[in-house]
Amino acid sequence: MAKTLPKTDVVIIGVGWSGGIIAAELTKAGLNVVGLERGKDRKTEDYFMVHDELRYALRYEMMQDLSKETITFRSNEKIRALPMRSYGSFLLGDGLGGSGVHWNGQTYRFLPYDFEMRSKTIERYGKAKIPAEMTIQDWGITYDELEPYYDKFEMMAGISGEPNPLGGARSNPYPTPPMKKSPALQLFADATKKMNLNPYMMPSANLSDNYTNPDGISRAACQYCGYCERFGCEYGAKADPVVTVIPVANKTGKFQIRTHSNVRRILHKSGKATGVMYTDVTTGEEIVQPADIVVVTSYVFNNVRLLLMSELGKRYDPATGKGVIGKNYAYQVIKGSAAGFFEKQQFNTYSGAGSLGVSIDDYNGDNFDHSDLKFLHGGVIALSQTGARPIQNNAVPSGTPTWGKEFKAKSLHYAYRTLGIGGQGASMSYKHHFLDLDPTYKDAYGDPLMRITFDFEDQDRELAKYLAERSSDIMKEMGADHVDYLKDLGPYEIMTYQSTHNTGGVIMGADPATSAVNNYSQMWDADNVFVVGASSFPQNAGYNPTGTVGALAYRTAEGILKYREKGGTLV
Repeated sequence: MAKTLPKTDVVIIGVGWSGGIIAAELTKAGLNVVGLERGKDRKTEDYFMVHDELRYALRYEMMQDLSKETITFRSNEKIRALPMRSYGSFLLGDGLGGSGVHWNGQTYRFLPYDFEMRSKTIERYGKAKIPAEMTIQDWGITYDELEPYYDKFEMMAGISGEPNPLGGARSNPYPTPPMKKSPALQLFADATKKMNLNPYMMPSANLSDNYTNPDGISRAACQYCGYCERFGCEYGAKADPVVTVIPVANKTGKFQIRTHSNVRRILHKSGKATGVMYTDVTTGEEIVQPADIVVVTSYVFNNVRLLLMSELGKRYDPATGKGVIGKNYAYQVIKGSAAGFFEKQQFNTYSGAGSLGVSIDDYNGDNFDHSDLKFLHGGVIALSQTGARPIQNNAVPSGTPTWGKEFKAKSLHYAYRTLGIGGQGASMSYKHHFLDLDPTYKDAYGDPLMRITFDFEDQDRELAKYLAERSSDIMKEMGADHVDYLKDLGPYEIMTYQSTHNTGGVIMGADPATSAVNNYSQMWDADNVFVVGASSFPQNAGYNPTGTVGALAYRTAEGILKYREKGGTLV
């Protein structure tokens, strides 16, 4: 029989960016908050002098143990889904701080178009531009309404950057200047300006200068060591929940973190959550934590899975299009890239940072005319210098053998003579792309695994080719002697890393019939449950999601405090 603990004001499921932000804001307001994190504790000291590519980047030290819990995948409903038994397309973080510890730090704001994509597309091109099976929808919130919360996230994290010339209006400049512009980034900036494009320094959670945020948290500037993605930052220069918001919550004395606590059910009765049931990973004991308010802030798949297992909200049915939990799973189209090989120029790409780069948005959102194009939206194009670590970076031109004498010779020759331009395309939602519980495979506790049904569509193929061609044009303008770029996008496959930008499943909107949460991330079907994260995205934009997730978390915290005072549905 499960042990029941004393009730708390708020229980948070997952203590990453969303959970950490909400814990800080609520405890500062005087609420008692319990944060349940199924992974282990973390601190900056864990990463002192641990630049170990094999351990972190290839053996996935900071990721979820797939032997205990994973996802299953199928490309369509006609075939059986199989478990992802080794990491490939995306990485599932584990431990205090979640994926916010091992991210690169690229902190874009979505474009105003992204939040009203369906209505703006119909307004400009007509309803026929949207394929019948595509289920894109407006968010129920506009960029202008979310902008103050973007600002709060950027001020807290100390984002380094400069205004996007094609982005939405800003209430304040970035709190710290842009990062240093290397010769490779300058070459990209000069080439794109010659092409009448609009380059700007990538917004970065890797600090360009020492910074103290509004909560009094001081952090040191980035050292450009090149160990950001899949690594924790030993300097605290990369903003993550462990060095920014969690200390603020802890200082109040109102926040209790319980690590190794795997939440398996949200308990509810008569349309209200009463608390959660979790398993203590170290002892196997089942524990009930009662709470007035339940906040679900784990990763996309676990947000959806937990609601489905708890039978909270209306399960999505792809046959009828009815229901909302599991609806509109989307991803990212990362294949629109180009690699350039130079004979006369050399670049030191071995130093860098996770979000050191120059971007353009001329081919993102609806910043260009789609009238004669066979796709919607677009994506950011950037040249990034994240740090070419020795094991995973070994680029050679197409046509080179994959082993042997010639391969070795060209690997050495191009070690300092190659650059890459990346196109990060948006991912549209479709009626037949969804998340549900796998009927066959279960985790270590006997609970069903999350099942993904997804594949690339003609939309994705056309978009990927377009971004790859534009990336190639830029690389040629930069003076590359040989350029390789995508010619055709094949089916989606889960074996090769692409992006940990999974979205959807608990989507935001203005209508309870077509969305799971309102624009305060409050569930329509249980007003004391708030579900926060990229699971809210009705479709994915052409950017990294973290800046928008952070903004939504700040808005949710504000909504919870309003709910605490008045109760009821906030919208």
